[in-house]
Amino acid sequence: MSAAPSFSWPSDFVWGVSTSSYQIEGAAQEDGRGPSIWDARCRTRGKIADGHTGDVACDHYHRYPEDIALMKGLGLDAYRFSVAWPRVLPRGRGAVNEAGLAFYDRLIDGLLEAGIEPWLCLYHWDLPQALDDLGGWTNRDCAGWFADYAALVARRYGDRVKRWATFNEFSVFTLFGYAIDWGAPGVTDRAAHLRAIHHVNLAHGAGVDVLRATVKDASIGAVHNRQRVLPEKDTDEDRAAAALLDAHWNGAFPDPQLLGFYPALIAGEIEPYVAAGDMARICRPIDWFGLNHYGPIFAKPDPNGVWNFAWGADLSEAPRSDIGWPIYPEHFRDELLDLTRRFRLPVYVTENGAGGRDKPDADGRIDDRHRIRYLEAYTGAMREAVAAGADVRGYFVWSLLDNFEWGNGYNDRFGLVHVDFDTQRRTPKASAQWYADMIKGALGRRAP
Repeated sequence: MSAAPSFSWPSDFVWGVSTSSYQIEGAAQEDGRGPSIWDARCRTRGKIADGHTGDVACDHYHRYPEDIALMKGLGLDAYRFSVAWPRVLPRGRGAVNEAGLAFYDRLIDGLLEAGIEPWLCLYHWDLPQALDDLGGWTNRDCAGWFADYAALVARRYGDRVKRWATFNEFSVFTLFGYAIDWGAPGVTDRAAHLRAIHHVNLAHGAGVDVLRATVKDASIGAVHNRQRVLPEKDTDEDRAAAALLDAHWNGAFPDPQLLGFYPALIAGEIEPYVAAGDMARICRPIDWFGLNHYGPIFAKPDPNGVWNFAWGADLSEAPRSDIGWPIYPEHFRDELLDLTRRFRLPVYVTENGAGGRDKPDADGRIDDRHRIRYLEAYTGAMREAVAAGADVRGYFVWSLLDNFEWGNGYNDRFGLVHVDFDTQRRTPKASAQWYADMIKGALGRRAP
């Protein structure tokens, strides 16, 4: 893809990278941190590839100054990270852990000193285990627990952090946690999934209100994973499966949060859990839409599934990433345009990237040209979308570092920087230099 020669990036366009607490921090039993549902998941036999855990991960808890220096070397405007709820509230509520709060003080201050804007996400899947023991997201009280947690974090960091996201990828952690056993807490129950959807939406609305009331000049958003859902085969059954998965994946959270209603295909199922006034509590004004996007997903019928659908395969000849994900940059362009039309909010691409099995060569270099090709194609599609009228304000690569990739452990690598998990040595890949060069070039081509 190519952009018109006259194209210029908007003057306020933000270039960044994203990470998450459980995937990089480590220090899982240090300084008063409580256990999370992902600590429990990692200790459940057969759930994580090769028995990997997030106990050490990238040791970012101790090595954050080195990681900030890497970000500064890339020329980044911003860094999106998440706070670990069990690090600051070990039991999810009640007693506060000052040592955990102090870590994020150090991180935020280090970012600001380096000229990098902190973008703070309150929740990236690591629910305190003590709250899951009380029902977790299936318990309506969780909206209040989340609001109290949000208030603690907002009061502590709101003087320095102005960019806030409530949740990361609502549809992923609810669907994979409560309907498909691909994530924590590993429940497969239709009613539990429906309750989790609605209660997480309530928590989002409560969190927005807390942030708005607590942080002066806050810019508040939420991060959604959205991508086109296609039937594996051209049959009525596959099309029905794709439509239902689309309602769960792409509609169950942004539609009620921004439009005030659930998608028609699931609204009737959720209605028994909706109390008077709930939709107004959920549909709260926000300032931007965070989009995580990698490529389309495919659906097929599964009569044994909680929702009678399952993940299908792309049977076409489309190119694939190193880990087999289909590559369709034109879908990314179309999604950016569709979001602008549907929700009328500025869009920040809060995750986009390519996974691989990157290894150093004999000279210690990591020539991840597969990732460069992917990023070139997708940033090219983003240029086309902006030129066509999409209101895109920023782009964050997933991820800064190779990290713990949930069920795949440390096998799939998405980082611009290679991590040797035995030594914790960081080595920028070829894609890191590519991104630094792109940012430098974009800064020189910004519209006045």
